[in-house]
Amino acid sequence: MEWDLEWDLGWDCALPYIDYVYDDLDRVRHIAMSTSMSTNLDTKQYPVTHTEAEWRKILTPEQYHIMRKHGTERPGSCALNYEKRAGTFYCAGCGQKLFVSKTKFESGTGWPSFNDPEPGAVETSTDSSYGMVRTEVHCSRCGSHLGHVFEDGPPPTHLRYCINGVAMNFKPQ
Repeated sequence: MEWDLEWDLGWDCALPYIDYVYDDLDRVRHIAMSTSMSTNLDTKQYPVTHTEAEWRKILTPEQYHIMRKHGTERPGSCALNYEKRAGTFYCAGCGQKLFVSKTKFESGTGWPSFNDPEPGAVETSTDSSYGMVRTEVHCSRCGSHLGHVFEDGPPPTHLRYCINGVAMNFKPQ
C-alpha cells in the first residue's frame, strides 16, 4: 500500500483522505477518531436522527464516509467547489440551509469555502485527530460532519469554512 505523504501533508484539510482511499484502514481510522475527536456528536441529541442503517440508505457511500465517519473528500473533486451561480447550499443529510452563495469565495484549497454560515445552521467542536487541533463544523440539525473552519478567511468575518462539497446540495436561485 502506497500513498503520497507530501501531497497528503500539503493540505490541512486533506489528511483523512488516506482513510477514504484505503478502506482497509477504516477500522484503524475509526478507533483513532473515536479517541481523539470530541464526543459531542455522539452524545448530543439532534432534531434529525437516524440509525446507521438508515443513514447508509439516505446517503451515498462517499457521503456516509464523510458526513457520518468524519472523512474528507479529495480536493477539487466536487463540482460544488466550482459552483458560481446565485443560490443556497443545503445539508445533504437533512436539508437544512447552511450557506448562501454570496458568502462563498475561492480559497484555493480545493474545497468549497464560505466566510459565514446561515444563523444557527452549524455548530463546532474540537477535532484533535491526525496530530493537530482544528475546529470541526457540523450541521446543527442532524450532526453530520461538514468540514472545518479556519481563521484565515476574508473580511468581515476572517473565517474560512472549508466544507466537503458532497456534504451539501445546491439549489440555484
